[in-house]
Amino acid sequence: MLIRAKAPLRLGLAGGGTDVSPYSDTYGGAILNATINKFAYATLIPLTTPQVIFKCFDIDKSIVFDNVNYFANENDDFRLIKGIHNRIKSEFNIETPLYYQLETFVDAPPGSGLGSSSTLVVAIVAAFAEWLGLPLGEYDIAHLAYSIEREDLALSGGKQDQYAATFGGFNFMEFHADRVVVNPLRIKEEYIHELEFSLIQYYTGTSRLSSKIIDAQVKNVHNNSAKSIEAMHSLKALAFNMKEALLRGKLDEIGELLHESWISKKKMADEISNPVVDEIYDTAIKNGAIGGKISGAGGGGYMMFYVRNSSLYPLINKLNQFGGQVERVNFYSQGAISWKTKYI
Repeated sequence: MLIRAKAPLRLGLAGGGTDVSPYSDTYGGAILNATINKFAYATLIPLTTPQVIFKCFDIDKSIVFDNVNYFANENDDFRLIKGIHNRIKSEFNIETPLYYQLETFVDAPPGSGLGSSSTLVVAIVAAFAEWLGLPLGEYDIAHLAYSIEREDLALSGGKQDQYAATFGGFNFMEFHADRVVVNPLRIKEEYIHELEFSLIQYYTGTSRLSSKIIDAQVKNVHNNSAKSIEAMHSLKALAFNMKEALLRGKLDEIGELLHESWISKKKMADEISNPVVDEIYDTAIKNGAIGGKISGAGGGGYMMFYVRNSSLYPLINKLNQFGGQVERVNFYSQGAISWKTKYI
């Protein structure tokens, strides 16, 4: 038998950045996000030979370890996987060696802004939980994935990606120093279908190192930068407004709120935008987009735009001239899942 798991990537619709400490610890954060039809996949094959094998097919990297029990914390392509291995063994007091082959693939490249790294961690943790019979619920998996990334490996970032990937669907999330509350939203199907039709994603073709952008954001909060903190307050308020608009089907307001979010987001740190991103955004607005924003921390990766029918296809043609990739949005309602199979 082997074990498979998959977890969905997410679009951050409003409030992004307010889930990052110290802002969330001091003021409380709020985010509205939704998972989409892109995934992180993990296949775990137990081995009888004393080996651990990692195969990351999306980045075309693989490595074999012999007779390993714990891994050193090294900054390499397999750092996340090593961190998960170490934490699973220590957290659940597993004294015997674990021998296995782990194969992974993510539908979006690193630095895409769709939460790919954290979603992969969730998928791998879910695979280990399935294999070892670990008593982990949804909140447990999300918190463990967060703790591995942010505490064990000291990687900069927030909390929304792990919870979005674990729970799936449209969620309004509240972040505090001592707890996270996930509120699933019951949105009418017709609103979701119309939102899918009106949203487009544009992949700029460039990735970014989100940690540097997040570090700048954190520094601004530590330094009590009034501009940055006020921007985060605004982003949090917009998350509440976005939730209200979605639940009531006021979809055109979503485009306007996305635009307000983008204006506020750029005030959080200078590294969030750049001349290329600004040119793409301005071109979209001039050609029919009501609003939009960059996904994730910023600086590159995916952008999204809300546009009404008459301007949709002309805008797609206009964005194609920048050399990136335009994609339609398809939402996905389920969170991380894992299962055993005999099919190799």
